[in-house]
Amino acid sequence: MEIQLPDLALKQIFSFLDLFGLLQASQVNKHWNRIAESDFLWRSLSLQRWDCSNFTNQHLGTHTWKQFFLHQRRKELRLALAQPHNFIYKVTKNIAYDMELAYLSGNSLTMDEQEKSIICGVSPKQALCAWDVQEGTMIWSSPVQEFYFLNLVTLPQMHLAITMDQKKTIKVWNCQDRDALAILRMPESCYGMEAYLTKDGPFLTVGDAAGNIYTFTLPGLRDVSKVTASQYGIVFLHCSPDKKWIFACGTYRRTLPQVFLTESLLRPSEGSAPLSTSLPHKLCVSACWTPKVKNRLTLMSQSNPEKKTEFVTFDLTTKRTGGQTVIQVHKIASFQLAAHLESPVWMGANDGYTIVFTNGPYLLLFSITGFLLQRFEDHQAAINNFWVDPRYVLTTSKNSVHVYMWEEGGRHPYLRSCYRLENIWHDPTTDDCISSVMCDNASIVLTVTVSEYSMLVMYSLNT
Repeated sequence: MEIQLPDLALKQIFSFLDLFGLLQASQVNKHWNRIAESDFLWRSLSLQRWDCSNFTNQHLGTHTWKQFFLHQRRKELRLALAQPHNFIYKVTKNIAYDMELAYLSGNSLTMDEQEKSIICGVSPKQALCAWDVQEGTMIWSSPVQEFYFLNLVTLPQMHLAITMDQKKTIKVWNCQDRDALAILRMPESCYGMEAYLTKDGPFLTVGDAAGNIYTFTLPGLRDVSKVTASQYGIVFLHCSPDKKWIFACGTYRRTLPQVFLTESLLRPSEGSAPLSTSLPHKLCVSACWTPKVKNRLTLMSQSNPEKKTEFVTFDLTTKRTGGQTVIQVHKIASFQLAAHLESPVWMGANDGYTIVFTNGPYLLLFSITGFLLQRFEDHQAAINNFWVDPRYVLTTSKNSVHVYMWEEGGRHPYLRSCYRLENIWHDPTTDDCISSVMCDNASIVLTVTVSEYSMLVMYSLNT
């Protein structure tokens, strides 16, 4: 400690530290504390953890980047540190049967302490609606639509909802005005839809039944690009956490899934196709990007009739060769699930080295090389739904919702069981089933399907 390194050198060394390391370094002496408090280091940590590249000092106001980081981290931990008695719940029956929901706001990168959770869904009369989760009330509704909604995605950063109906019509809503902001009739039905925000603005990418992938601006739905990716329909589109890649998978599972460089879809070159590559793995049924290793993608495949399940993990990079950019695919790990285990319906990932999925009443955590790391037995009945995000894993059975939290920095235990919310809304005279579950930093929302209708069950922290 007698040798005092220059500020620039020390700042470079500190840039390799995680949250805990940086906080510890700040306690060594006044010199280290001054460097460890710098906005450069805390902004870098924030960019690694959240999509806040468009966040400016104007958004911060009088706060520092350290204050911003710690505030967002506290918001993330609220759900994990809660107990069942900290929740209040509201129930509404005004949603369409078996319709998916999506958060319209929540998890916003603001310094606000009391943030509203808004969800978006469809009423039985085929109107798009928004609900305030904390209040349990509907706060907006579109006019009743002539045709049934088939798909719904949201872009919470822009407070936008995008729908596709039976008439092959895409509509963009701000969930405040009565009518849609933009309407576009498509030549084919669109199964896969992905809305995302990049440094160039907000965009919507859709895959249709003819195997085409279209990209449009939001909210205006101005045409940006079109590429024919397959002779079969595109059913699954998934953007990487850093918005650099878009994964596309078709209806015919024996075709190879593809990955597109997002920039080539957003800035198409005349006379040349968008930059893409096929992944050497067929029979894909699910895929997920890893939030902590943003260029890492894990595929799950299932073969029939053997019902063999295999997980394969790839890293994607770009390289300049001969004046051209090419995509390189590196297979880094794979394993086949043991024959005595059921084929999973859902899967998720977090740190790039683990895979989580359900198996009957159990939640299993494997390494990407096939080593069983953890097994949770918190449900008596089979798990019927599953949610994974960078902070939490939620599982549901007929009688309960269980909440797990990812440990920071990939430390053991990698996944921690937090608590269970019992089925206090259950009506013993009906045969109900949880058909979906999702959460943000302050709420948990369930869709419960009963024989004649579906209802929302909205848990929120009583702050």
